[in-house]
Amino acid sequence: MRIVIAPDKFKGSLPAVEVAAAIAAGLRGTGAELVTVPVADGGDGTVDAAVAAGFDRVPVTAAGPTGQPVATSYARRGDLALVELATICGLERLPGGRLEPLTASSYGVGEVVRAALAAGAAEVVLAVGGSASTDGGAGMLQALGARVLDGRGHPLGRGGGALRDVAGLELGGLDPALATARITLAADVANPLTGPDGAAAVFGPQKGVTPGQVAELDAGLQRWAKLVTEATGQDRSGEPGAGAAGGVGFAALAVLGARQRPGIEMILELVGFDDALAGADLVVTGEGSLDSQSLSGKAPVGVARAARRRNVPVVAVAGRSLLTPAQAREVGITAVHALADLEPDPARSMAGAAGLLERVARDQLAVWSPA
Repeated sequence: MRIVIAPDKFKGSLPAVEVAAAIAAGLRGTGAELVTVPVADGGDGTVDAAVAAGFDRVPVTAAGPTGQPVATSYARRGDLALVELATICGLERLPGGRLEPLTASSYGVGEVVRAALAAGAAEVVLAVGGSASTDGGAGMLQALGARVLDGRGHPLGRGGGALRDVAGLELGGLDPALATARITLAADVANPLTGPDGAAAVFGPQKGVTPGQVAELDAGLQRWAKLVTEATGQDRSGEPGAGAAGGVGFAALAVLGARQRPGIEMILELVGFDDALAGADLVVTGEGSLDSQSLSGKAPVGVARAARRRNVPVVAVAGRSLLTPAQAREVGITAVHALADLEPDPARSMAGAAGLLERVARDQLAVWSPA
């Protein structure tokens, strides 16, 4: 029996690599061939998943969401660089976890992209889940050499709140390497940049944006979109994905010429998941919480859909599951095992997740077996 173990992280508890290791430990000694392929959906843990699949980790220092320097990294294989926004200037990088809805910036992700290009990368994959900012990608473009100006012709301050004063955009100083580099936007978000379904209205609240600030940020994004359209000759603000990562998607599409692909689809391709499925009898996937958000393109559902195309059955392990059996089956997951069924106390479950995962894997093998 060949089992492919392809979980995402258990957020706040274990990274994907350790989740996979715990499941494998529970299955070891059964005689099954075990293949571990930790995955991610484009948010935090994406670089780690790529490194586990054989990419090199390249350390770099860049600006965090509030401008403070952070030690981070990108993943590289050949001339392809994978840049994860979350580990540079995402929510996880906010000092003390304090939300900064008006001043958080995407500047750091531009710095890392520029470092990757300077190191010879010809293709850059931007994985943009977990953003802390709503700046329309203006910060990223500033770091890449664009001049974003206020009404007095001075460099605009960072953060979405500053877009209320944006009055000019000059793209002549963009890093020349961008002219030939291939940029891919790995994002599952289909929202436009502005309006009731836009970046500020839909995703702003999870970044600390108040109802009053939604209108302020949306107005700034509209001003920004107008300037970008004038500078590039095309309006990409209404396209699906423009609202990804507080508008980083818009800047990538409109200025960097990026093509968009679903985050989990892109990551599964990069980590060689399809190759791992060859001859597989079973796939085990999972994440910390299986819920309605999982159905919109999170890693376990992406794994299940990919496995279903190869007629490989899938079971999932989660810290908790809010999906009905019918919902799980609809996306290709035949069974879900929740750690909460073994340890109902969330704090104890998170603290002891590794042991619980191993126990579930060991005790449920007969249930999982296609036979």
